Formats: sequence, structure tokens, C-alpha cells
Amino acid sequence: MRRKRPAPPSPLPQRQGVDPVRVRLPRADQWATVGAYLVARLSGAGPGVVEKMLDSGLVVGADGRPVPAHAPYVPGLCLWFHRELPPEVPVPFPLEVVHRDAHVVVADKPHFLATTPRGSHVTETALARLRRELGIPGLGAAHRLDRLTAGLVLFTVRPEERGAYQTLFGERRVRKEYEAVAPYDPSLALPRTVRSRILKERGVPAAREVEGEPNAETVVELVERRGDLGRYRLTPRTGQTHQLRVHMNALGVPILGDPLYPVVTGPVPDGDFRRPLQLLARRLEFTDPVTGVEHRLCSGRTLRAWESYESWAGR
Repeated sequence: MRRKRPAPPSPLPQRQGVDPVRVRLPRADQWATVGAYLVARLSGAGPGVVEKMLDSGLVVGADGRPVPAHAPYVPGLCLWFHRELPPEVPVPFPLEVVHRDAHVVVADKPHFLATTPRGSHVTETALARLRRELGIPGLGAAHRLDRLTAGLVLFTVRPEERGAYQTLFGERRVRKEYEAVAPYDPSLALPRTVRSRILKERGVPAAREVEGEPNAETVVELVERRGDLGRYRLTPRTGQTHQLRVHMNALGVPILGDPLYPVVTGPVPDGDFRRPLQLLARRLEFTDPVTGVEHRLCSGRTLRAWESYESWAGR
């Protein structure tokens, strides 16, 4: 099997903690020039945008020199440019660092802050913020939390070590424990292990359970009851998209503040911080694959609905 060639280093620096975009020209012969390919590849940028970038020298090669639109198409050639960074609504909650050493940073992410740049959330992400605030341009995410979920996220300091930490998550050698606030159902027998097959389709906001071999498993426990609410401990043994939200909904106790389950109510508008999803990545436990140190880390955040249910319910 041929080993994948490592990507060459970027000739452009980060901008506001965000990496430049890298494009590798594929093995194909239907384009005569670099400009023709980029216009076709980046068609969503809008009329004339790509041409203007090329004319302004904003697209560069590995040597950092601008690549003109008329440059001949060369399969495998790498190009870099910075994407437009439109203004984003700041997420007005602190991003706390709960652990930092020479190899990893573990941050306590607030609700509404995306983990890594994606879609319309680029500079207002945990990764970009930490790169700027800590001065670590090589910082990378070993895993991700949904934008609406708060809690612990592991980042790696050295790019060459990132794979070792990602493998921890891929091989399920990280113990993750979540906390959720959801309705209390006296008829629901807990603790229990929920197993199902979850399907998440591209372009469809909500995941769904389907027939077939289970690919998702969650241990659900009731920690405490307060009136018609329960505080639950959720321990996932797999990592499917929206797994905890899907499983709690399947039990008939959907997590408070969820805009997708049981009913899709649409995306939460940027700037609307009134009803955060009541889901928190409370604990991370793992053996560091580089140092051998045992890490047991805990979020210091609380879930608003549990602390003040009356004000939450009245919103």
C-alpha cells in the first residue's frame, strides 16, 4: 500500500488563529490552467471572487509566491490562500483552561462555541481562541464537541503528536462522562444501557435510529431528581454524532434546550444565548500516550436548568 505523502508546510501564517486553506490539484486533465480549476472548485465563492484573488496575488504556491490565473495546471500542485473572515457574533462566555503541559491543553468549552472552524463559525471557535490566547499556532483538536455542548475538550500542542491522542479516542481508550438535565419519568427504569444503530446523513440536521447492528452504546443513570426534572449521568461507549441526544430522546426524556430532538425547530441563531442545550462533557480520563501520566479531569461548569429551573422554564 502506498503511503500518503505528508502535506508540505504552509507558506502563509495563520490569521486570527485560523489556518490558510490548502488546495492540492487532483490528477485530472480537464483544466488547462490553475485559474480554470479554482473557479470551478470554488464556485460557491460568488461571481468574480476567485478571479479577483488570483489577480491580487492572494493565492500562493509552496514558495510563498503568487500563482497567476494563467499558470499551467500541474496535478499534485499545492496552493494556499486565506478565506474571507466575515464578522462573527462573539460568544460572550469564558473558555477556561483546566490543564496545560508541554503536550496537551484541556479546555472547558462554553455552550455555543464551536470546537474547530467550520461553516460560518471560524474565528469564534475554541481552537482559534486558544491559539490566539495561548500563543500556540500548532495547537490542534484531538476530538470535538458539538457547538451547543459545553465541557472538556482535548487539544494537542505538537502537531506530530496529534495522531497519538486521536488514536486514544478512536480506540475508545478515553473515559468520557457527560451530565444532562432532562424531564424526570418515574416509569423509566434506570440505570440502563441503550444500544442502537444511529444514522447521520450529510445535510440532514438530526440523526436517526435505524434497523441494523448497533453502532452506538450509552449508559444512562439518574443522579438526582428535582421536581419534574432529572440530572443524568451519561457514559458513552461509542462516539456517534448526536449519540447522547438521540438516546435520551429515544428514552422519552429529551435533553432540555435541544433544537433538534424530538422536533427540529431550526438552527439556533447566532447571538441567541438564552436556552443552552443542557448537556455538559463533565469528565475526561485517559493515560497520556506520550508521557504515561494518568489524567482525571473535571469541568467546573454547571447546567443552568438545574441551578434555576423556574427562570429557565419561564423563558
